Amino acid sequence: MFGLCVLAGVLVACLMLPAATGAGAMVNQTTDAMSRMSSSLAKREMPQVSTVTDRAGEPIAYFFDHYRVETPPGQISETMKAAITAVEDKRFWDHGGVDWHGTMRALATNITTGETAQGASTLTQQYVKNYLVHVANRNDPVEAEKAQETTIARKLREAKIAVELERTMTKEEILTGYLNVVPFGNQTFGVGAAAQTYFGTTPDKLTVAQSALLAAIVNAPGSLNPNSNPEDAIQRRNLVIDLMTDPTNALNITEEAAEAAKQEPLGVLTPLGRPPNGCVGLGDGMTDGFFCRYVSDYLERVGIDEEELRTGGYTIRTTLDRKASDAAKQAAQQQVPTQTDGIANVMAAVEPGQDKHKVRALVANRDFGNDASKGQRAYDIVSGVQKFGAGSVFKTFTAAAAIEQGMSIHDIVQVPPTYTSHAYKNNGAPYTVGNAEGSQPGPRTLQEALATSPNTAFVALQERVGLDNVVNMASKLGLRQTLNGVDRSGDPIDQDDPESTSLGEYVKNNKIGAFTLGYSPVSVLELSNVAATIMSQGMYCPPTPLEEIRDRHGNPVDVNEAPCEQVVAPHVANALAVGLSRDHEPGGTAHAAAAAAGWNRPMMGKTGTTQAHQSAAFLAATPQLAGAVLTYADGNRPEGICDGGGEAPPYLCGSNGNIYGGKVPARTWFDAMKVIHEGWPTAPLPPA
Repeated sequence: MFGLCVLAGVLVACLMLPAATGAGAMVNQTTDAMSRMSSSLAKREMPQVSTVTDRAGEPIAYFFDHYRVETPPGQISETMKAAITAVEDKRFWDHGGVDWHGTMRALATNITTGETAQGASTLTQQYVKNYLVHVANRNDPVEAEKAQETTIARKLREAKIAVELERTMTKEEILTGYLNVVPFGNQTFGVGAAAQTYFGTTPDKLTVAQSALLAAIVNAPGSLNPNSNPEDAIQRRNLVIDLMTDPTNALNITEEAAEAAKQEPLGVLTPLGRPPNGCVGLGDGMTDGFFCRYVSDYLERVGIDEEELRTGGYTIRTTLDRKASDAAKQAAQQQVPTQTDGIANVMAAVEPGQDKHKVRALVANRDFGNDASKGQRAYDIVSGVQKFGAGSVFKTFTAAAAIEQGMSIHDIVQVPPTYTSHAYKNNGAPYTVGNAEGSQPGPRTLQEALATSPNTAFVALQERVGLDNVVNMASKLGLRQTLNGVDRSGDPIDQDDPESTSLGEYVKNNKIGAFTLGYSPVSVLELSNVAATIMSQGMYCPPTPLEEIRDRHGNPVDVNEAPCEQVVAPHVANALAVGLSRDHEPGGTAHAAAAAAGWNRPMMGKTGTTQAHQSAAFLAATPQLAGAVLTYADGNRPEGICDGGGEAPPYLCGSNGNIYGGKVPARTWFDAMKVIHEGWPTAPLPPA
């Protein structure tokens, strides 16, 4: 008894007069830190799940470090509160943060056994410990370990903060804070997330049996896992149910309710209801994952990094249009089945506008995921820069530079069978180019040249208007990352390497005449945004995936998106749109695909194919929606691609490729856009 009295006296002295002992002195030295911690605890600043939705508000992904759905007290069932207090702290509603009766009992037991068998922590103290471990120090393993160590100093610090909390928070607030921070196993934290993970419900609807099981799991989340150890879990659950009948508890249930609850099965979901974390797996994640990946990358650029995204509890409503995305996905897969060996077929769709260019779809024939054996990819094959070119689509930029310099789309260009440039070099020799098969020589208007795509005319025109001007035009219209953010191989520029040069600068410095023929790496999303810029009368806007962002409290969040800018005069953009308006008509390179789809709307378009037939593209737009498709060899050893013909899919065919932008890419675009435009009014092109 003397020993108990001495220990109890020390504990009380340490709490009430911190300078009285060495341990108390340690506590006193950290008073400011503990005050800050008490304030933080009172505010319940916890990591929360961020939700990413489509434009209609349907979730497409969740991001979290801890799966936690913070829940206010009015949305937690009374049975849950009764269960947790019954088993963890039956005097919770009466003590002031430290349960002196329980502390004396624990001290007596520990002295008798010579071990730390009982800790006598109240729910308030457990709230403090769990907050320190799972919130304040979640990224600092050393400090998190200190918050759990079995020392008098730690217990004193914990008790002092608990006493302070009881002065600043109501019992209901403390209990709610505890229930929102405590782990329930299976990477689930807090009762809101636990209700969903184990039972697929919300915490306000938890039954007696469900509440008791969750309260039981808190004691030992690992060993009482109801999926892996159901026998122990149900035994512990029933113990909690019995404790809930204790009439001395402020919250209790009847014996009859307890007996009925104990007869219920565990009722745990199989598989568990915890949502997938990140872009893989939720709902239509195999389709939406590429869009989701772009959202997370874009947020990083505009001020919300990955850590903040995974802890901030944001609701991010995106621009993803379900109809557009599903139609584009179906079209991409229809032309190139998902598991086609070595061939990717990707499509982006962007809505033109004067104040925003909203990304409506980012899809691929590949599913988004980590299983490469199923043709899945988990990197940005749609929004990122790919190592394959868009071919003659780049003639768009040469035409734009010429129009800006005063050329009319009705002016005549010469189309010789071959053209030798003395401005551009090919391994030191003059650069000579010929036309693709089927492209006839002879003079024609610039508009007709854009539809029939002769190489010789555009290399000569590029020489006339200036290569630098053509490259700059491509960047202005939308190829920002493509030309300024990667090197000539499509790899990100090494900022620490002075020899690392952007693709755009490389083309200029080395006078690469083939630029207009689209030999170089390109981003499909940026290509799509080029068309959106043209259809927006020359107004460039960054392709945004964001409609709105709200914080955990529902308040709007502003991010640092780049502003729109008028990059070419409206008359230049309008003339270019009209100049590109014949590709789908008879004689144009996309006519066969347009006719097969029954296309009957005004549009602009341009096909392209690289020399080795390892990639082909189609860039096109109506006034309402722009889009681009790139079909390319995505295997480790790229080969030429052959068009299968008819209903047959394309296939790799070594050096004998025959794919063109007017085949798989154009067919994909028209099949998707025909569905997307259903019900929309027919919009005319702007006047040239």
